[in-house]
Amino acid sequence: MATSDVLASVSRTLVARLTAGLSTLGPPGGPPPIAVLNDLAAEPSRDPPRVTLFLYDIVEEATVRNRNKTTERQPGGELLVRKQPLGLCLHYMLTAWGGDRETEQLMLGRVMQVLYDDAILDGPELLGDLAGTPVELRVSLSTMKLDDRARIWWAINLPYHLSVNYEVRVVDIDATVETSSVPVQVRDLSIGVPLSIGLQP
Repeated sequence: MATSDVLASVSRTLVARLTAGLSTLGPPGGPPPIAVLNDLAAEPSRDPPRVTLFLYDIVEEATVRNRNKTTERQPGGELLVRKQPLGLCLHYMLTAWGGDRETEQLMLGRVMQVLYDDAILDGPELLGDLAGTPVELRVSLSTMKLDDRARIWWAINLPYHLSVNYEVRVVDIDATVETSSVPVQVRDLSIGVPLSIGLQP
């Protein structure tokens, strides 16, 4: 069951996958870059170099809005009916913070390579509430105009910094409201009232 903890679990999964991917970079003898979750309330540290993941928007995934309700049969024979999960699409902004612009571009290039090669996160890659589930997180590069990117930086009151935007879907949150009912035992398919037609002698 996908609980409300799933948002944090998606972020944790992304951070771990990107940190592993960034481990191939870094100066000889120095620490490799890391990936961290950050709301960019202030400019992040660059020691060590890092890629920040900023979850800036969450929207309902329209393509799964009309999924059927789930039904489970209980040991006593009752049917447990639950609303369809709430499907979400998460929008992340990934930004590299390094000692110089070349380092930052190397980091962003590696991030984009990792998420292109591994565009579906599943199995042992999933962490937190998602661990051990059959969930598949589909990660795709989001095409945004420069003006839209600039508005995000303006909203968080930081100078514009080179970044890339990604969408993660479909992230489900299961409903907690359940209804129980007794399964139908007898079905009456008769329609209307039969008419008797008498024959005149």
